[in-house]
Amino acid sequence: MTISNQHARPRLIIAGTGSGAGKTTVTLGLMKALARSGMSVQGFKCGPDYIDPTYHTAVTGRASRNLDAWMTSPEYVREAFATASAGHDISIIEGVMGLYDGKDPLSNTGSTAEIALVTQTPVILVVDVRSMARSTAAIVLGFQQLEPELNIAGVIVNRCGSAGHYSIVKKAIEQMCGIPVVGWLKREEDMSIPERHLGLVPAIERGELEPLFERAADALLEGTDLDAIIAIAKAAPAIEEELIMNREDASRQNTDPISTGVHLKSSEDSTSGQLDEHGTSSSPVIAVARDAAFNFYYPDNLELLEAAGARLKYFSPLAGEGIPSEADGIYLGGGFPEEFAALIADNVSFLEGLREAVRSEMPLFAECGGYMVLAETLTNREGLTYNMAGIIPAHVQMQAKRAALGYREARAVEDSFLLKKGEVIRGHEFHYSTMTYQEEGDIPYAYETKGLRGMKQEGYARGNVVAGYTHVHLGSHPGAAVRWVQHCQSYRLRRSGQHI
Repeated sequence: MTISNQHARPRLIIAGTGSGAGKTTVTLGLMKALARSGMSVQGFKCGPDYIDPTYHTAVTGRASRNLDAWMTSPEYVREAFATASAGHDISIIEGVMGLYDGKDPLSNTGSTAEIALVTQTPVILVVDVRSMARSTAAIVLGFQQLEPELNIAGVIVNRCGSAGHYSIVKKAIEQMCGIPVVGWLKREEDMSIPERHLGLVPAIERGELEPLFERAADALLEGTDLDAIIAIAKAAPAIEEELIMNREDASRQNTDPISTGVHLKSSEDSTSGQLDEHGTSSSPVIAVARDAAFNFYYPDNLELLEAAGARLKYFSPLAGEGIPSEADGIYLGGGFPEEFAALIADNVSFLEGLREAVRSEMPLFAECGGYMVLAETLTNREGLTYNMAGIIPAHVQMQAKRAALGYREARAVEDSFLLKKGEVIRGHEFHYSTMTYQEEGDIPYAYETKGLRGMKQEGYARGNVVAGYTHVHLGSHPGAAVRWVQHCQSYRLRRSGQHI
């Protein structure tokens, strides 16, 4: 059963003409400036990226969300946006690459433009105007004409040499394109957002990037009409929000690989679930590793597990913590384990807890960084080798050259607690390490993945272990979250000696 309601959702997409145009600087400066003014800001990121949402979360104080109409469906994206934006004064969506760049050079698939069209969100286009004057108008005009249905509602010009330079490009754009230029940023090299270095997460947690966020807001406010930007956001059309009355039942019935999903507000440690005769929750507990080494999780994945009936218990391997005693399943996300390999290797209780979980057939899901930790050894960029869990008979080697990048459509090779054989889940792969198996001829691969360069076998699935480099999005197949939780519940009942 659904009820359709019209809801005002003031919103903007900050898009760039290309990577490096300055959209992240503008996004963070705008978020910080709006937050300073007392507005409640909800951040979003187009595409599968984890780093930019980490910035957003630090600036706004609330979890940023990924919107991706390839990994999930357009309907899922609309519901995800409607749910997460509810109750906030304004939503700021940061684009990915250039406005029209995505999975397919012949369409808007996987692009910022697709998200703008799906969510009916006005676009502020960020243009790098170094060494240009009237030619800037030609660029903006081309972006307008490529997709006439897109609402490019304003422009911010970046890296202007002077106020005079800004005046020239502003007049040219407004004359030829018929849209306002609402602001500009000076050509300041020190305003660049730092490279995505591996110490990013701990640096944010220590508050070291707060001065950068403040400077970005100051720079933006110096040359930008904030009221005009807010007016554009408020002029966004109301969106029709479908409120699923029985979300859990809808999720359980949903086995279509690419379809809408379930969104519930996440908490630090979920305590939802039924109570048993002793007054304690009977819902299965999934232990989620979360710290600077394991921090790449789509909030949707965690919420879909909760919606399917799981309680989430977070723990930190870097803080010396082992697998929580109440765990009925384990989720090891991605991150930077190679930067903390010595700490992980020294955490005997964590590594032995993983081994014991495998021996007891507890469901264990690991992706990217978590997958690496399940190997026998990990060699970091300095050439130092550390012993890991030894669950997967393989060695991990970090390298300077990127090993993989891109969307993945992952088809299950065999039945597992996550997928049935042949079922498909979508995700993204991005890593600088390689996994070398000891026995190349007898590897129990988890997936056959399809990407830009064709098909390959990937990951590891044996017993109740499913692992791989692919960061899956459960929203592409919500039935997988339900199956995972059901297997954790079965494990819980076995552990307690109850009949299933």
